[in-house]
Amino acid sequence: MRSDYPEVRLKLETLQPTNSFKLRGAANAVAMLSDAERKRGIWTISAGNAGQGVAYAAKQAGIPCTVVVFETAPVSKIERMKALGARLVPVPYEVAWQALEERSFPGVEGILVHPFDDHNFIAGHATMGLEILEDAPDTAAIIAGIGGGGLVVGIGSAVKALKPEIFSARNRKRPLRPRFHSRSDRRRCSRSENHRSWTALAA
Repeated sequence: MRSDYPEVRLKLETLQPTNSFKLRGAANAVAMLSDAERKRGIWTISAGNAGQGVAYAAKQAGIPCTVVVFETAPVSKIERMKALGARLVPVPYEVAWQALEERSFPGVEGILVHPFDDHNFIAGHATMGLEILEDAPDTAAIIAGIGGGGLVVGIGSAVKALKPEIFSARNRKRPLRPRFHSRSDRRRCSRSENHRSWTALAA
């Protein structure tokens, strides 16, 4: 790379035991549970990555775990969640999103570890921001993907607290995953709404 080009570094979260950054949030959420909550067990809703992270953290903590899983999830991720000891409840896409909105699912008990709308889950992702600044304190900009928003809010919160001058940006030409208010909204949605992003958080 030319000397006048900026140095670009990658944070390879694919090297995590579950091959995803979601393990950070899951591990922190499980670590924050009280003894009474651990006895009740935990559950989450996932298409694969969050489910693997929660199942891994639950196995390490010795507590039962259930994953309400999108029935379209990759077979490899379904098998991995099973191997980690999770009880799986496959459901259609719309049913899974309804459960995310209602934060409940018939027949599933325990503490919900929401895959992106959970303070402890988001705080776990903030560790990525801390590590970036520890390894590369001269960082000028951080680029992160946005799905549910938990990753970018976690990183943004940590980085803003320690180095608020770091530049952050979002491609406003590409709409992000919308926030659905009803099942009919999902059917009509053309992915035209914007999720709250780190850009807004760090403004």
